[in-house]
Amino acid sequence: MAEKKEFVTSRNGIKYLDLFAGAGGFSEGFMQAYTDDKYYDFRLASDINENCELTHRVRYNKMLGLDTDFLCQDIMEDSFLPNLLHRLHGQEIDVITGGPSCQSFSLAGRRKKLDKRDDLFYHYLKVIKALRPKYFIMENVKGILTKDEGRIKERILREIRSIVDDMEMGRLLAFLDDRLKPGMNSMLYSCINMRLRMEVSDVDTEKLNEMYFMNLDQQLKNVTKHLPYSVSKSDVSVNTIRHGLLLLKDKKKRDEIRRQAIQLKTACHIDNDMFVDDCNNIIEAISDEKILENVMTAVDKVTETDGGCKDDACTLRKSLEILVSTFDECMDYVREQFVNNCKAKSLLDNLLQEIRLYNIDAPLVLLSSDYGVPQNRERVVFVGCRNDQELITEIPATVKEEDKVKVYEALWDLNTVGNGESATEYYAPTLIPEYEGTKKKRSVQGVPEEDGHLFSEWSRTGRLSHRFTFDEEPFYVMSMEELNVQRKRKHMQLFNHQTSSQNEKVRERLKIIAQYKDYDAAKEELKAKGLESQKRNYVVLNPLGQSPTVCTMPDDFIHYSAYRPLTVREMARLQSFDDSFVFQGKRQTGGNNRQKEIPQYTLVGNAVPPLMARAIANTVLKHIK
Repeated sequence: MAEKKEFVTSRNGIKYLDLFAGAGGFSEGFMQAYTDDKYYDFRLASDINENCELTHRVRYNKMLGLDTDFLCQDIMEDSFLPNLLHRLHGQEIDVITGGPSCQSFSLAGRRKKLDKRDDLFYHYLKVIKALRPKYFIMENVKGILTKDEGRIKERILREIRSIVDDMEMGRLLAFLDDRLKPGMNSMLYSCINMRLRMEVSDVDTEKLNEMYFMNLDQQLKNVTKHLPYSVSKSDVSVNTIRHGLLLLKDKKKRDEIRRQAIQLKTACHIDNDMFVDDCNNIIEAISDEKILENVMTAVDKVTETDGGCKDDACTLRKSLEILVSTFDECMDYVREQFVNNCKAKSLLDNLLQEIRLYNIDAPLVLLSSDYGVPQNRERVVFVGCRNDQELITEIPATVKEEDKVKVYEALWDLNTVGNGESATEYYAPTLIPEYEGTKKKRSVQGVPEEDGHLFSEWSRTGRLSHRFTFDEEPFYVMSMEELNVQRKRKHMQLFNHQTSSQNEKVRERLKIIAQYKDYDAAKEELKAKGLESQKRNYVVLNPLGQSPTVCTMPDDFIHYSAYRPLTVREMARLQSFDDSFVFQGKRQTGGNNRQKEIPQYTLVGNAVPPLMARAIANTVLKHIK
């Protein structure tokens, strides 16, 4: 057992689960976090990719000796949640983290319409609804705040506020029976009542759905009762409503078709081609939003043509809106009904505070360099807290602006490899006197401290020594098949420190760009020497500042003095991973293989910086009851 007994026995374990775990940036930060009376008991991680599982199992099961499980499965599959619950064996989970894949939200590239990844938030929240942890943290790129003019962000907040406490729903339904039902159309009230009951986890949702659509069918009859029989059977608008109700009713089948279509589109890399619009149109045509839009238009046309009762049409329209609304949106409508009854409105608001299972403030924008990471990586986190816990409204910075860790501090001792070289031991590096003054002794979280260590020393010795000794020394394997073959394990002092072999032309190009310290400024000389590149951008690292966001492409960055791309280990340093954290599998792959094989560079670039995760984890520990 690698955990130090005195550390564990003197503290309470907070059970922790990491979804979309990737390499383990969140996990690593949470393992580092602790208070005098609490630490994180890491129970399970999950991701779709085998190399994520391999990296996890080497780190947490083999090296650190934990019994943490790993579920390697697509969260969008119907069997994911049952499998997850089975793996947990009835354990209550206190904290869940997760960064649903964010490529389609990123400001750095084209945003793909109807990308599979856009639906992952809703599957993440399904896990939250099922496990009901005390806190959950959902991480994404800053672009999510502005995607679809902010509608995605608002939808996420509404979905979180729509997770209800089943034990309290009876009180709300009784209140509405008493205060709302007497003055409302009976069919519309029935729709509100059924829709709210669908939020309770142990009800017969299929039966409620059947009753809901029986109600809608009767409302359609009311809307069309003035039409001649022949018209009611052949009119395009009437048929649109009738068929739209059938489509809305069979949501399960539509969702499965959409899921498969989106997965097919993703698997075949449909984007920026002649197929993309047709594929998107198919997927969009059977979405709730598009079906509802067509049905609403048809209801208006029937009402205009027939001159029938507009009240019946309004009731049908609102009943359809309620069907696809979140709990939060339904409550907005209910609250509107009490606009002239302040007492009832106040009672409702107080009741809702007790019924909503989770509270959440506005999403937080975090800058990783504020937490001791030598990188200016901006990320958005949604921190949801159960209604019996304290609301978290900020993750306090741990490092002042003038004390932030600089690139040279992080990388100086790794400056030992050139083009096409690798290092498996720490060698004497090439020092640069003009930058040596940037080195500072620090606490683990980056605060200057006389008795502390250099950032590079923390990276070498590790940030987990307060809690762990290694069950097994760090090692590397290529695949899951090699994991249990002892002779396949490669032990060394320094891992993942290898550069690609580049031809003379590329090396000269990178040297010129590095000397200019700016790609645009170097373009004229590059053109004059026949060294132009089709690459959109190169970033020369500033040794006296922080790096920009570490991405998954190593040749996006040029080392400030070695005039080459960064190694996996150097990128990991900029992310604040310990050197003992070994990235497994292939170092890099080409083209579309990168999406399914998840090489080391991608594992690093997609990760949450552990020191930022540590700050989040410590903040939760200080608040959790």
